Amino acid sequence: QVQLVESGGGLVQAGGSLRLSCAASRSIFSINVMAWYRQAPGKQRELVAEITSGGSTNYADSVKGRFTISRDNAKNTVYLQMNSLKPEDTAVYYCNVKSIIYDYWGQGTQVTVSS
Repeated sequence: QVQLVESGGGLVQAGGSLRLSCAASRSIFSINVMAWYRQAPGKQRELVAEITSGGSTNYADSVKGRFTISRDNAKNTVYLQMNSLKPEDTAVYYCNVKSIIYDYWGQGTQVTVSS
């Protein structure tokens, strides 16, 4: 069983930055999509950003120009650089890695942005 270990969440003031990391506990099939989702209280989980093994990226409109997703295939790790954070970015952020043969989720890391 592969575990996804997230880190980097915390409390930050509006306008600040955080960098989230998510590492797989062991080597995984490398042709996959790595993504970050988030869920705010009372809302559905939503896609924030995703990146394919080829490096193609996709972002939610609400984070375009502020967030950057990247990956290190050798380390089985995905990152989310979050800049110009807003109070509405407050949520639990979840890492997801999926391919044709698996679909793994992290346990989530809290991001809180104060105004």
